[in-house]
Amino acid sequence: MSKYMINTWEPETPAFWQNTGRSTANRNLWISIPALALAFAVWMVWSVVVVKLPAIGFKYSTNQLFWLTALPGLSGATLRIFYSFMVPIFGGRKWTTISTASLLIPAIGIGFAVQDTSTGYPTMLILALLCGFGGGNFASSMANISFFFPKAQKGYALGMNAGLGNLGVSAVQFVVPLVITMGVFGTIGGDGQTIGKLGQTSTLWLQNAGFIWVPFIAISSLLAWFGMNDLASAKASFAEQAVIFKRKHNWLMCWLYTGTFGSFIGYSAAFPLLMKTQFPDVNPLQYAFLGPLVGALARVVGGIISDKLGGARVTFWTFIFMIAAVLGVLHFAPHDGVAGNFTGFFWMFMALFAGTGVGNASTFRMIPVIFLTEHQRAAAGKPQAVQEQAVVDANKEGAAVLGFTSAMAAYGAFFIPKSYGTSIAMTGSPDTALWCFIGFYMSCIAITWWCYARKGAAMPC
Repeated sequence: MSKYMINTWEPETPAFWQNTGRSTANRNLWISIPALALAFAVWMVWSVVVVKLPAIGFKYSTNQLFWLTALPGLSGATLRIFYSFMVPIFGGRKWTTISTASLLIPAIGIGFAVQDTSTGYPTMLILALLCGFGGGNFASSMANISFFFPKAQKGYALGMNAGLGNLGVSAVQFVVPLVITMGVFGTIGGDGQTIGKLGQTSTLWLQNAGFIWVPFIAISSLLAWFGMNDLASAKASFAEQAVIFKRKHNWLMCWLYTGTFGSFIGYSAAFPLLMKTQFPDVNPLQYAFLGPLVGALARVVGGIISDKLGGARVTFWTFIFMIAAVLGVLHFAPHDGVAGNFTGFFWMFMALFAGTGVGNASTFRMIPVIFLTEHQRAAAGKPQAVQEQAVVDANKEGAAVLGFTSAMAAYGAFFIPKSYGTSIAMTGSPDTALWCFIGFYMSCIAITWWCYARKGAAMPC
């Protein structure tokens, strides 16, 4: 038996948690967080790269650039469906190591591809799809961490893992604009690209957008292999986990989490290019990282608040807040040839990012509570062994649902950029897409209130 395998894990038992559980859980959490941050960075790297491709000589249309921004979301979301079930099959330690190391493929590939302007668009599309490895990691990471913590601290643990992990989106949009201005890796990293603007020339090393993550990915993979654990109680076959597809609450939470995380990752992917198309005189890379930063930090706060107030109540009011923020974006955006107000547009988006972050945490707080309550209700009044098994089964189902809902929600990273691109191509503005988002949020409010938040709801959480 591997020394990294833990055979007895009882986080709901106070003595066990205080003596050994807490320290082990926290160690796994703090190794998981940077690995997840790197996954998000690789997943979202195209959101920054596309802004600079035309400057170094790549002749792509606006719609083609939006495709490069959107495709990592498509592949990442699809991979999440499979990644959702990997931790109980392979073990959290092994799968975290494998999935983190896989990020080396797109990171290195992008570094070489952007150095040659003759690189074909299909190659770029393939690299964009490969960045989906980073998107897939979230599902397995969240499922893994959910096993380690007791019910009372799941909101905190999942909020920390996801919130600080989400900082990878902000990091890529902050770090890449800096590192592409210098030859970080010397001659090993390749020559820079000369660009000209308003009679002045400068040099970019756009390959650093990929290469800069390589050493950190290697270190994080080693930390996961030597520092994390596998839990015997988390073991389950795909068939055992597939029961979630029969659970009504799995599908309802997919819808709600798409409204929160799907919005966060979709807005993050499209924000730089949207700013560039709506306010051409603004340098989007000066501001783009702030949206994901606000959303990620809000997620940490949202997890703590949701543990105290309840996930459903926080989710309900968050969707109302998000609708107000989208209406603000619409108000300040350019319309019918009239210039918009960038300051108002920017701050409305910051409010929107904050809402997505809080909602990310509150919806994820709801999931384990829903499934634990459902199983405990079914086991009420039965022998102690049955009640204990109900908790184990609830944790397995809850972890699978966490992963699967994150997979469905991740399609937001594809649909939001693509919706902007289609709306702009058809109407000349992103307004139609934004109104569609408002309609979707209204449906989320109705589901949250009726199923989870109202007095007398069948599953209050």
